[in-house]
Amino acid sequence: MEMEQIILIIINVIGGAAVLGSYVLDIRGRGGSADRLWGEMPQKARPVYYISMLLSAVGYFFILYFLLFVVAPDSVVIAGSLGYWIFYIIFIGMLGFSAFRMPLTSKMALVPEKSTWIWLRAVLLMAALFSCALYWAILSIQEGNEGTAFILAAVGSGYFAFHTMVLDCIFWPILWRRG
Repeated sequence: MEMEQIILIIINVIGGAAVLGSYVLDIRGRGGSADRLWGEMPQKARPVYYISMLLSAVGYFFILYFLLFVVAPDSVVIAGSLGYWIFYIIFIGMLGFSAFRMPLTSKMALVPEKSTWIWLRAVLLMAALFSCALYWAILSIQEGNEGTAFILAAVGSGYFAFHTMVLDCIFWPILWRRG
């Protein structure tokens, strides 16, 4: 394993802990059930999200497997000029913005304010844009873009981008507010 891959692991460990920690601390710290975080979303819509979150998590692991164990960082060329380092920016952005989702959602559920709603929507959009950038970067890798690991990473990143952009950024706010 090369230093670039170790850095990517560190980014994912710290960023992943921030995201998961924000969920755990927020739900436990506020003493409520996770139910309030769904807002007015109909019960029948929630299983779609549960399944999609599971598929997204599986896709995320395919992405990490590909980037950590298949691709040689020094041979990565994306869009003609970007190297492996672009994944640092993408993952930091994606995980960084995602860590703010739960605290903002909880704040919105407890004390609804327009400014909180705007910040929450901005966080969802930024996380989704970084997810789309990840999909683009995976598809744009010019060497190592063949084989099962690449296909799984491409499909996984595509689905992850779909979930964050379409389900989280577009549909979740509509369903959360209107039920």
